[in-house]
Amino acid sequence: MASPSTADPTSRPPAQRLRDALVRLTADNTPEAPTASALCALAGVSRNALYRYHPDILQELHELQRQRHCDPGSARRALQQLRDENKDLCHQVTFLASLVDHYFAAWQEASSMLLRRERELADLRKSTKPKVVSIRS
Repeated sequence: MASPSTADPTSRPPAQRLRDALVRLTADNTPEAPTASALCALAGVSRNALYRYHPDILQELHELQRQRHCDPGSARRALQQLRDENKDLCHQVTFLASLVDHYFAAWQEASSMLLRRERELADLRKSTKPKVVSIRS
């Protein structure tokens, strides 16, 4: 006979599966609050069953959502993460701007060199007189 830990998870009552899923969602340290959809997906229970037959678990979920929403620690962590991302993006913008400056200067140099070569070729063509060569032998 299989032990309860190795038995099919759907063999446990839905209320127990929902409570276990709620504990797992509580253990997550994500800044966003868990959703009813995530809870039901984790427990393998339909949302309709959650709303209809398990209002106590739904109430616990709502309390967890309020705690996550009002927890200043998670808000501070999320804010710090956004600040770090902003700092990285500012660094990337600075780097990209320097690359644009570099390639623009290289393009200007190549363009001026090309114009100078074209003028030199035009001057050479003007200074040389065309020679007429007979093709008949």
